[in-house]
Amino acid sequence: MAKSNGSLKEAKIFSLVLIPLLGQYVVTLEEVEGQRLVPIWIGVNEGNAIGLKLQGEQLPRPMTHDLLANILSLLTVKVERIVVTDLRDGTYYASILVTDGTRRYDVDCRPSDAIALAVRTSTPIFLDEKVLRKCPVIMKPISDEEVGKFKKDLQTMKPEDFFKGLQEEKGPPEESLPG
Repeated sequence: MAKSNGSLKEAKIFSLVLIPLLGQYVVTLEEVEGQRLVPIWIGVNEGNAIGLKLQGEQLPRPMTHDLLANILSLLTVKVERIVVTDLRDGTYYASILVTDGTRRYDVDCRPSDAIALAVRTSTPIFLDEKVLRKCPVIMKPISDEEVGKFKKDLQTMKPEDFFKGLQEEKGPPEESLPG
C-alpha cells in the first residue's frame, strides 16, 4: 500500500490526448486552485476508458473499470479520493483511498487506473505536492494557441523527452513512463 505524505492539491482532468504513433494517451491534470499542469503518459486501454466516460458513452457491457466501480458499490465501499503520490525514475505512482464505513484502505495502483475509476465514481483527484515539485513545470493559464501547440508537440514527444531536462538535473536517464 502506498502512503501519501505531504500536502495534497486537488486536481482535475485538463486534457486527454491520443498519441497514435506511440499507442498511448497523455492525460494532463491541473491544480484546481493553482497554475500547474501535470502530464501523465498512459496506456491506450486506460485512455480509452477515461475518454469514453468523459464523453458520456454507454457501452452494452461493463468495462474493467466499470466492473470495479460496480463491485465497490455493491459492497458499499466508497472511493474517497485518488492521489497521484509520487514520481520516481520516470514513473508516476498513485493510490486509491477507499472506506467501508468503519475502515479505510489505501490501495497502491497506477494513476491511469485510479483516474479511470475516479471518473466513474465522481471521486476527487489529488496530486501530492512532491509530484508537483518533481515534475517539469507547465503553468496555466495558457492560451488556446499554446494548448494546441502542446497537443501537437505531444504527437511526436516520447515520455522520456518530457523529462530530459529533469534527468540532467536530478540523475540517470529514465526508462519509460507507464501509467
